[in-house]
Amino acid sequence: MHEAPSPDWDPKSDAVQSDQRAAYDDMRTRCPVAHSDFLGWTLFRHQDVLRVLNDPGTFSSVVSQHLSVPNGMDPPEHTAYRRIVELYFQPERMAAFAPLCRSIANRLVQDVAGRTVELISEFAQTFAVRAQCAFLGWPPHLHEALRLWTQGNRDASLAEDRPALAKLARVFEDHVQGLLASRRAGSAPAGDDIVASLIGQQVGGRPLNDAEIASILRNWTVGEVGTISASVGILVHWLAGDAGLQQQLRERPALLPEAIDEILRLHGPLVAIRRTATRQLELGGRTVEAGERVSLNWVAANRDPEAFDDADSFRLGRNPADNLLYGAGIHVCPGAPLARLELRLVMEALLAGTRRISLAADRPATLARYPASGFATLDVHIDRDADSPDAATADKPPTSIK
Repeated sequence: MHEAPSPDWDPKSDAVQSDQRAAYDDMRTRCPVAHSDFLGWTLFRHQDVLRVLNDPGTFSSVVSQHLSVPNGMDPPEHTAYRRIVELYFQPERMAAFAPLCRSIANRLVQDVAGRTVELISEFAQTFAVRAQCAFLGWPPHLHEALRLWTQGNRDASLAEDRPALAKLARVFEDHVQGLLASRRAGSAPAGDDIVASLIGQQVGGRPLNDAEIASILRNWTVGEVGTISASVGILVHWLAGDAGLQQQLRERPALLPEAIDEILRLHGPLVAIRRTATRQLELGGRTVEAGERVSLNWVAANRDPEAFDDADSFRLGRNPADNLLYGAGIHVCPGAPLARLELRLVMEALLAGTRRISLAADRPATLARYPASGFATLDVHIDRDADSPDAATADKPPTSIK
């Protein structure tokens, strides 16, 4: 029987968690293929991460006994489900959702403008949850439940609390079952309801079953709410610390998409994903055995000086294909168009509806801990734009996607 190598590091240690980016940068230089009891093998270099992403035959996405559609599947099974998921992120759907998403962002900006706020809880999480529920066609009474569920998943993952994760999965499935029952009974909101649409989708000549629908929705929700919230915090923190770039993007909002991707390359909102080796192989001079876990560290890979000149600096004009913000290969994030739309619209709203965003010097930001990235708390001063409407006169949001 193969004996696991001695640990090279402890991902859960205070030394790592106190500043994940710095710790991962150090590991990329010092031990780019590292073993730990918590994560198995972790890859920190851009070239190694890209190698794994482009070789699904050697590095399987089936990393759990629980159904995960389509993230936790390999071809050919993955291909059929992926086609269904991609239908919901086509340009016409993004264009249809944009007015509702913009309205959500504008009203939240009006709520926080002119105040000092703890941005993560008062703005970023709220935006992420409301936007996700609006996109899916879920009722507002699920906002708080969804926020708590996302936080619970994060905490249970760090604690490796499998019973808690299983319980949270059942809680989510209960929400989905209630929505499915109402749709099948003919009760659906106006507009394009994704839950009802998924009921009508087929794979292999049969309709999706309830477990598959719940898994699709769970993967969307875990991926979207947590990363969008983290991304908003990272973006606001960066711009609050760079008044020149903040003003440049106010005056030239067309630069926002590229600037957002570059900032999130420098401070990734998602730490890592997992794979399982299907055979023995060598990575960076280390022997990985068949069946061993392999964790791909996005944060370190996207800050690799071997892949990016002056990797620690913000720079427009980089090759977007090198940026692993949304992954690569057959599992590249299908929801990337939605994430990019939401981030662009929320940052447009923040910059257009404010005069200045600055860090609250007396309330230092605190960094998030694995498996989260970004900030746990972030206090900022938000100075209202004199020309922007106040919350009472802001346009009411549309109630559905038209």
